[in-house]
Amino acid sequence: MLSMFDSTQDFLLTSLQLMSALFIFVIGLVALWAVYAYLVDSTQKSQAIRRNYPVIGRFRYLFERLGEFFRQYFFAMDREELPFNRAQRNWVYRAAKGIDNTVAFGSTRNLTVPGQVIFVNCPFPTLGEDAVPSEPITIGPFARQPYTTAGLFHISGMSYGAISKPALEALGKGAAQAGCWLNTGEGGLSPYHLESGADLVFQIGTAKYGVRDAAGNLSDERLQAVAAHPQVRMFEIKLSQGAKPGKGGILPAAKITPEIAEIRGIPVGVDSISPNRHPDVGTTAELLDLIERVRRVTGKPVGFKVVLGAYGWLDELLGMVHARGVASAPDFITVDAADGGTGAAPMPLMDDMGLPLRVSLPMLVDKLNEYGLRERIRVIASGKLITPADVAWALCIGADFITSARGFMFALGCIQALQCNKNTCPTGITTHQRKFQRGLHSPTKAVRVAAYVQNLSQEVGIIAHSCGVRSPRELRRFHAHLVQADGRTIGLDQFYPESERQIVAALSWPQTWSRDQIEVVHASEHRSRPSPLEPPRESSLEPVVAARKSTPPLHAPTK
Repeated sequence: MLSMFDSTQDFLLTSLQLMSALFIFVIGLVALWAVYAYLVDSTQKSQAIRRNYPVIGRFRYLFERLGEFFRQYFFAMDREELPFNRAQRNWVYRAAKGIDNTVAFGSTRNLTVPGQVIFVNCPFPTLGEDAVPSEPITIGPFARQPYTTAGLFHISGMSYGAISKPALEALGKGAAQAGCWLNTGEGGLSPYHLESGADLVFQIGTAKYGVRDAAGNLSDERLQAVAAHPQVRMFEIKLSQGAKPGKGGILPAAKITPEIAEIRGIPVGVDSISPNRHPDVGTTAELLDLIERVRRVTGKPVGFKVVLGAYGWLDELLGMVHARGVASAPDFITVDAADGGTGAAPMPLMDDMGLPLRVSLPMLVDKLNEYGLRERIRVIASGKLITPADVAWALCIGADFITSARGFMFALGCIQALQCNKNTCPTGITTHQRKFQRGLHSPTKAVRVAAYVQNLSQEVGIIAHSCGVRSPRELRRFHAHLVQADGRTIGLDQFYPESERQIVAALSWPQTWSRDQIEVVHASEHRSRPSPLEPPRESSLEPVVAARKSTPPLHAPTK
């Protein structure tokens, strides 16, 4: 018994001596580092803080780096952070995981902030048995292979290379499960896109990756090869994106692996430049020519993605469509905005360039109505729309579809670490480092992507039914109000009024296009219908406007 006590005592003494020696060793190392840091800081000339306050000044940069993480987890309130606050992120996380998203004891949202959107409920909401699914919409009636889908919410462009292989696999499989489309981004069509089984929108960027010849020009043969895949349903020509309107990019040679080179159609070991615009598109006429060329070669709907800024250009574009004929119109316009931000970009472009979606989306919809092209050209809204309220707002304004990139990154597990451009994404979404990618389990995340789409669509339906309509696409501007500076609200239909000219133009074109009508337009070289821009005769204007005004939409507010 005594020997056991002695051995235990010896062990404890030995351990204490080792710990003491280790502590002294560590203190010695810290002292040596402090001396070294002092000498370096006091002699360097690049940073004034470190030169004036050697060693201690280093903590300033450490705390600055750690500050964004402490603010996110400890100090910022639920509704304070940017670009997405905790309440928004948590909603997406819970929707993607299929967790109950109800809240108790009242909203944490300040309902008096100017610019807030509030939906107005109907005294007789739609019963569950009266609700109907969103009706299908056809894009590209003049294409040989139009695309019809009922989905409201889809995945915006994220290129393979910008996001990792497991992230792309999860997005593709999740999109296939949810019945939404997946935009390839401008990085070309990869095998992982095709393996997913999802409907695909092929994006043509300024470098024309995946559809370019050896000289970098658009190749009809490559276009045909991409279009031959039945999963590729549409083509989107990217003019600009929300994160960096008017700026191109460079793919360094070090990042161009043989796989990336094969997918994008570029050489290995050479920097690849994406111009800040399409070199072959410098005018509106050339844009329409390119749209017609891609549609003729592929046989599929073709539109373009743009950040609206010089909005007077819309008059030129839509006026030229009338001059050429309705068949020459883009099949859809994806309007991105300053709210976008998945791509890394200089701060002046990220912060200060381009109109926000709250301005550009109603502007685009109103212009299409004014020119009588609203049913011909479908509108896709993109830019920071990740919650049911965001999507419902866009539908009220007039969007046909909504796309998101960052919302789906949250569904994959993004924690908004702001490391997207550093190849150090801790969740494996925007990095090619295997040690981070291993944490992203594609099958599990695919289920969450699908659940996000399904739960979001379901809750948009809840908003629609509370407003008294049967399906989300029946939402109109009068179903939402905008909070003013004085605390009062105004209907979106009053904030963005519809002019009589827009009403007449909208009613002068067919709401749906039959195949016979399309053939008639083709046969007459698209000039058989007079332009709605021509002022109508007084006798024809008054009855149409009067009829429109005398039949208010369902549950429209009375004046």
